[in-house]
Amino acid sequence: MQVSYVSEATPGRENEDFVAAGPGWVVLLDGATSPPGVDGGCRHGPAWLVRRLGGRIAALLALEDGKPLPDLVAEAIKVTGEAHTATCDLRNPDSPSATVSLLRRRGDAVQWYVLADSPIVMDVGEVRVFRDDRVDHLPGYTLEDVRRHRNRPGGFWVASTRPEAAYEGLSGEVPVEGLRRAAVLSDGASRLVERFGRMGWEDLLRLLDEEGPRELVRRTREAEAVEPAGPRGKRHDDATAVLVRF
Repeated sequence: MQVSYVSEATPGRENEDFVAAGPGWVVLLDGATSPPGVDGGCRHGPAWLVRRLGGRIAALLALEDGKPLPDLVAEAIKVTGEAHTATCDLRNPDSPSATVSLLRRRGDAVQWYVLADSPIVMDVGEVRVFRDDRVDHLPGYTLEDVRRHRNRPGGFWVASTRPEAAYEGLSGEVPVEGLRRAAVLSDGASRLVERFGRMGWEDLLRLLDEEGPRELVRRTREAEAVEPAGPRGKRHDDATAVLVRF
């Protein structure tokens, strides 16, 4: 695996994405920005969460002990929670949260895992997209709607304070043979496809491969400057794009 990536914060804000890579693995987390005026019961913000949680997952992947990916995520959520349970109210439904997307090569296969809506895109001769889209099917998107459905059956699942949420992620594997390249993206880096409709997934992979992650982020910022913000989203978002070649 050859890995290259770019992670760029929303202009003027702290980066709430996290990315790390090592021999045979990639970790990407996208922290959920706290709505203005909402008390999450935590003295830390999403940036703290993604660094602690992502760093723990990366450390576990580096051990190469072969544990299933959901087990690694559950352990990382548990350990991260223990790091601030004495200072923060982990029962608060608005506690900081994040998506999790993982790739890991094991022998002749590449394993993938996604919790929430940061997609993994693979070129196996045809383009395959692995994305947890449950957040797209909520009955509403007010603060109360999202709070009521976060980490609940019939709603959507994110990495926050409950280790059992890790087992609600989607996972699978593809053979290394025939796998040319893959992208791991925060939703801020998938916007040219998923939000603005300026290209398809195959176009995005080609852009990453031929011009690199930096160009994908540049074009995303260009689009954000002229496209409407939309009812559910922010005009700008942290953007993290990872290209993996096999």
